[in-house]
Amino acid sequence: MANLKLLDFSFQNLTNKNMSFNEVFQHIIRFMRKDPTGNYRLIFGTDSQIHPTYTRFITGIVIQCESKGAWACFRRVVIPRKMTNLHERISFETTLTEEVVSMFTERKKEQLIDIVLPNIYKGSSFTIEGHIDIGASNKNKTRVFVNEMVGRMESLGIEPKIKPDSYVASSYANRFTK
Repeated sequence: MANLKLLDFSFQNLTNKNMSFNEVFQHIIRFMRKDPTGNYRLIFGTDSQIHPTYTRFITGIVIQCESKGAWACFRRVVIPRKMTNLHERISFETTLTEEVVSMFTERKKEQLIDIVLPNIYKGSSFTIEGHIDIGASNKNKTRVFVNEMVGRMESLGIEPKIKPDSYVASSYANRFTK
Protein backbone atom coordinates (compact mmCIF):
# COMPACT_ATOMS: atom_id res chain seq x y z
CA MET A 1 0.00 0.00 0.00
CA ALA A 2 2.93 2.40 0.47
CA ASN A 3 3.26 2.66 -3.33
CA LEU A 4 -0.27 4.00 -3.64
CA LYS A 5 0.58 7.47 -2.36
CA LEU A 6 -2.72 7.58 -0.50
CA LEU A 7 -1.25 10.20 1.79
CA ASP A 8 -0.48 12.47 -1.17
CA PHE A 9 -3.33 14.91 -0.89
CA SER A 10 -2.38 17.14 -3.77
CA PHE A 11 -5.31 18.72 -5.58
CA GLN A 12 -5.56 20.49 -8.90
CA ASN A 13 -7.95 22.09 -11.36
CA LEU A 14 -7.55 23.76 -14.73
CA THR A 15 -5.90 26.87 -13.24
CA ASN A 16 -4.08 25.58 -10.14
CA LYS A 17 -1.74 22.60 -9.75
CA ASN A 18 -0.36 21.00 -6.57
CA MET A 19 -2.81 22.63 -4.16
CA SER A 20 -2.67 21.49 -0.55
CA PHE A 21 -5.88 20.69 1.26
CA ASN A 22 -5.55 23.99 3.14
CA GLU A 23 -5.36 25.88 -0.17
CA VAL A 24 -8.47 24.04 -1.39
CA PHE A 25 -10.28 24.90 1.83
CA GLN A 26 -9.32 28.58 1.48
CA HIS A 27 -10.67 28.62 -2.10
CA ILE A 28 -13.97 27.21 -0.80
CA ILE A 29 -14.16 29.83 1.95
CA ARG A 30 -13.45 32.68 -0.50
CA PHE A 31 -16.06 31.32 -2.92
CA MET A 32 -18.72 31.17 -0.18
CA ARG A 33 -17.86 34.59 1.26
CA LYS A 34 -18.61 36.19 -2.12
CA ASP A 35 -22.31 35.54 -1.44
CA PRO A 36 -23.08 34.53 2.17
CA THR A 37 -26.79 34.46 1.32
CA GLY A 38 -26.37 31.69 -1.27
CA ASN A 39 -27.56 28.09 -1.33
CA TYR A 40 -24.38 26.02 -1.15
CA ARG A 41 -23.70 22.37 -1.81
CA LEU A 42 -20.30 20.91 -0.95
CA ILE A 43 -20.07 17.81 -3.12
CA PHE A 44 -17.57 14.95 -3.26
CA GLY A 45 -17.37 12.12 -5.76
CA THR A 46 -14.89 9.67 -7.28
CA ASP A 47 -14.74 7.92 -10.63
CA SER A 48 -12.22 5.50 -12.13
CA GLN A 49 -10.97 4.34 -15.48
CA ILE A 50 -9.07 1.15 -16.24
CA HIS A 51 -6.07 1.69 -18.52
CA PRO A 52 -3.79 -1.01 -20.02
CA THR A 53 -1.36 -1.14 -17.04
CA TYR A 54 -3.05 0.89 -14.30
CA THR A 55 -6.35 2.21 -12.94
CA ARG A 56 -6.80 5.96 -12.51
CA PHE A 57 -9.09 7.34 -9.79
CA ILE A 58 -10.23 10.96 -9.69
CA THR A 59 -11.93 12.42 -6.61
CA GLY A 60 -13.70 15.69 -7.21
CA ILE A 61 -14.52 18.41 -4.69
CA VAL A 62 -17.12 20.92 -5.86
CA ILE A 63 -18.58 23.89 -3.98
CA GLN A 64 -21.68 24.93 -5.85
CA CYS A 65 -23.83 28.01 -5.29
CA GLU A 66 -27.28 27.37 -6.72
CA SER A 67 -27.68 29.30 -10.00
CA LYS A 68 -24.48 31.28 -9.32
CA GLY A 69 -21.69 28.93 -10.35
CA ALA A 70 -19.18 26.63 -8.75
CA TRP A 71 -15.53 26.14 -7.88
CA ALA A 72 -14.02 22.68 -8.26
CA CYS A 73 -10.80 20.71 -7.98
CA PHE A 74 -9.75 17.08 -7.95
CA ARG A 75 -7.26 14.61 -6.57
CA ARG A 76 -5.70 11.91 -8.75
CA VAL A 77 -4.70 8.46 -7.47
CA VAL A 78 -3.17 5.83 -9.76
CA ILE A 79 -3.12 2.15 -8.86
CA PRO A 80 -0.40 0.32 -10.87
CA ARG A 81 -2.64 -2.51 -12.07
CA LYS A 82 -5.87 -3.10 -13.94
CA MET A 83 -8.55 -3.17 -11.23
CA THR A 84 -11.12 -5.30 -13.05
CA ASN A 85 -13.22 -6.52 -10.12
CA LEU A 86 -16.22 -4.16 -10.13
CA HIS A 87 -16.94 -4.40 -6.40
CA GLU A 88 -13.30 -3.73 -5.52
CA ARG A 89 -13.21 -0.70 -7.83
CA ILE A 90 -16.52 0.79 -6.62
CA SER A 91 -15.51 0.18 -3.00
CA PHE A 92 -12.13 1.87 -3.58
CA GLU A 93 -13.87 4.84 -5.25
CA THR A 94 -16.02 5.17 -2.13
CA THR A 95 -12.96 4.86 0.13
CA LEU A 96 -11.20 7.68 -1.73
CA THR A 97 -14.30 9.86 -1.37
CA GLU A 98 -14.44 9.02 2.35
CA GLU A 99 -10.77 10.01 2.73
CA VAL A 100 -11.35 13.46 1.26
CA VAL A 101 -14.60 13.96 3.19
CA SER A 102 -12.76 13.11 6.42
CA MET A 103 -10.40 16.05 5.83
CA PHE A 104 -13.40 18.31 6.41
CA THR A 105 -13.33 17.98 10.19
CA GLU A 106 -16.21 19.18 12.35
CA ARG A 107 -14.26 22.41 12.90
CA LYS A 108 -13.83 22.98 9.16
CA LYS A 109 -17.51 22.23 8.49
CA GLU A 110 -18.46 24.70 11.24
CA GLN A 111 -16.32 27.37 9.55
CA LEU A 112 -18.28 26.87 6.33
CA ILE A 113 -21.64 26.79 8.09
CA ASP A 114 -20.74 30.00 9.95
CA ILE A 115 -20.53 31.82 6.61
CA VAL A 116 -24.19 31.15 5.76
CA LEU A 117 -25.61 30.87 9.29
CA PRO A 118 -26.36 34.60 9.77
CA ASN A 119 -28.41 34.46 6.56
CA ILE A 120 -30.44 31.30 7.14
CA TYR A 121 -33.63 33.33 7.58
CA LYS A 122 -32.90 35.06 4.28
CA GLY A 123 -32.89 31.68 2.56
CA SER A 124 -29.21 30.70 2.63
CA SER A 125 -28.30 27.04 3.05
CA PHE A 126 -25.38 24.61 3.18
CA THR A 127 -25.49 20.88 2.49
CA ILE A 128 -22.85 18.20 1.96
CA GLU A 129 -23.31 15.44 -0.62
CA GLY A 130 -21.40 12.31 -1.58
CA HIS A 131 -21.86 11.42 -5.24
CA ILE A 132 -21.40 7.71 -5.97
CA ASP A 133 -20.87 6.50 -9.54
CA ILE A 134 -23.44 3.71 -9.27
CA GLY A 135 -27.03 3.29 -10.36
CA ALA A 136 -30.11 1.42 -9.17
CA SER A 137 -31.70 0.67 -12.55
CA ASN A 138 -32.07 -2.97 -13.58
CA LYS A 139 -29.62 -2.56 -16.46
CA ASN A 140 -26.88 -1.15 -14.22
CA LYS A 141 -24.28 -3.73 -13.06
CA THR A 142 -23.53 -1.61 -9.97
CA ARG A 143 -27.10 -1.79 -8.59
CA VAL A 144 -26.10 -4.63 -6.23
CA PHE A 145 -23.71 -2.22 -4.43
CA VAL A 146 -26.16 0.66 -3.92
CA ASN A 147 -27.19 -0.15 -0.33
CA GLU A 148 -23.59 -0.76 0.79
CA MET A 149 -22.13 2.43 -0.75
CA VAL A 150 -25.11 4.62 0.21
CA GLY A 151 -24.77 3.35 3.78
CA ARG A 152 -21.10 4.31 3.82
CA MET A 153 -21.91 7.88 2.74
CA GLU A 154 -24.74 8.13 5.29
CA SER A 155 -22.39 6.94 8.04
CA LEU A 156 -20.26 10.03 7.33
CA GLY A 157 -23.29 12.25 7.84
CA ILE A 158 -23.47 13.34 4.22
CA GLU A 159 -26.30 12.98 1.74
CA PRO A 160 -25.61 10.20 -0.78
CA LYS A 161 -26.54 10.66 -4.46
CA ILE A 162 -26.48 7.94 -7.11
CA LYS A 163 -26.99 8.05 -10.89
CA PRO A 164 -28.50 10.05 -12.49
CA ASP A 165 -27.95 12.60 -9.67
CA SER A 166 -24.28 11.82 -8.95
CA TYR A 167 -22.83 14.24 -11.50
CA VAL A 168 -19.62 15.08 -9.59
CA ALA A 169 -18.56 11.42 -9.87
CA SER A 170 -20.16 10.49 -13.19
CA SER A 171 -19.44 13.75 -15.04
CA TYR A 172 -16.83 16.02 -13.39
CA ALA A 173 -14.44 13.34 -12.07
CA ASN A 174 -15.07 11.13 -15.11
CA ARG A 175 -13.70 13.83 -17.40
CA PHE A 176 -10.23 13.54 -15.81
CA THR A 177 -10.02 9.72 -15.64
CA LYS A 178 -9.34 9.33 -19.37
